[in-house]
This record gives sequence, structure tokens and C-alpha cells, in this order.
Amino acid sequence: MNPFEMVVAIIIVITIGKVLSTRFRAQNGIAEDKDGNAMITSDPDSGRLKEEVTYLKERVAVLEKIATDGRGARELEDEIEKLRDR
Repeated sequence: MNPFEMVVAIIIVITIGKVLSTRFRAQNGIAEDKDGNAMITSDPDSGRLKEEVTYLKERVAVLEKIATDGRGARELEDEIEKLRDR
């Protein structure tokens, strides 16, 4: 094995090791800050927070539907006019 092949082999081994290390950290909820210090990102409240975000997204979708539904606005205006005419 010549020196060039050895350098390439070392780079490949280091790259594979780094990829596997990053994958392991991501699966276990471990992240690094700017200084390279490991910190655990899995929070005991994360499940509850994810459920709350999902619930809030559903509510926003309903509100968007109500706000952009032109038919409902026209019906509401007609009903208000009927009440004024009484």
C-alpha cells in the first residue's frame, strides 16, 4: 500500500466513524453546543410539548378555515341584516 492509498484509507475510516458517531448522538438526543460540549436535548416535557404543538396547529388550521371561508361570512352578514330588519 503506497502512502497515498494509506492517507485515503485513513480519511475514509475517520469519515465513517464521524458519521456513525453523529447518527448515534442524534438517535439518543445528544447535541453539541458551539464549544463542542455534549448536552442532552431530550426533555421530560418534550412529549407533552409535542402534543400541545400538534393541538395548537390543528386549532390554527380551523381558525384559518373560518377566517378564509367566504360563504360563512356572507351567511353571517345576511343573518345580521335579518335581525336589523325586525
